[in-house]
Amino acid sequence: MKALVFAAGLGTRLRPITDTIPKALVPVCGQPLLYHVLNKLKRAGYDEAVVNVHHFPQLIKDYLAGSELGMDIAVSDESACLLETGGGVLNAKDLILPCAGPFLVHNVDIISNLDLCWLREQSRPDALATLVVSERPTRRNLLFDSEMRLVGWTDKATGEVRSPYPDLKSENCRSYAFAGIHNLSPRIFDAFGRYGFSGRFPIMDFYLKACREEPIYGALAEDLKLVDVGKFDTLAEAERQAAEILSSGE
Repeated sequence: MKALVFAAGLGTRLRPITDTIPKALVPVCGQPLLYHVLNKLKRAGYDEAVVNVHHFPQLIKDYLAGSELGMDIAVSDESACLLETGGGVLNAKDLILPCAGPFLVHNVDIISNLDLCWLREQSRPDALATLVVSERPTRRNLLFDSEMRLVGWTDKATGEVRSPYPDLKSENCRSYAFAGIHNLSPRIFDAFGRYGFSGRFPIMDFYLKACREEPIYGALAEDLKLVDVGKFDTLAEAERQAAEILSSGE
């Protein structure tokens, strides 16, 4: 099974640490963030991983070359241009395909207790993408219908709604926070082209444009414990929360 780890980000919210190292190598609980994600993948049965790089790319390449994680790991190099999440998936196409089934996409700065085997079970056969979501306080939420099919996005602070359904009312939808983890069908590469996406683009822009015609679902993770290290003002608090998750066995 294959997974793509987003490790190309600049990590601006973790400065000044990320002025000298990439976010993926920021240590949490004694190990780089990248180690925690790859180790979680391996324990869930993933034997192949692709890691995208941009900020201090050689440091990540050197780390992977010296690691002994027991996985086949390839690097998708975005040194010339940071391609964002959608472009990052598309750029890794040749490293991901051929793929016998769905592949996982996981942000490097997410540490959680999510059961990745459970996620695979939640992915419907027709799904182009399955997005892990949870009930937690966030400003921006994804919107789903009663069948947990994606229909839009909302900014709760401003009331803005983005959706291919022009009359969509957020109060009539199921509203959840995205966890930065999703399962994608290899069919997504053809879908990018059909909807005119190439080069640099956020994958959420694609999801919100395609969700009316394409089966994009949410998987609601009950009792999800998650720390987004990339959004913390103090790494000490991130480490405290991450330690609780890791000590529980994830």
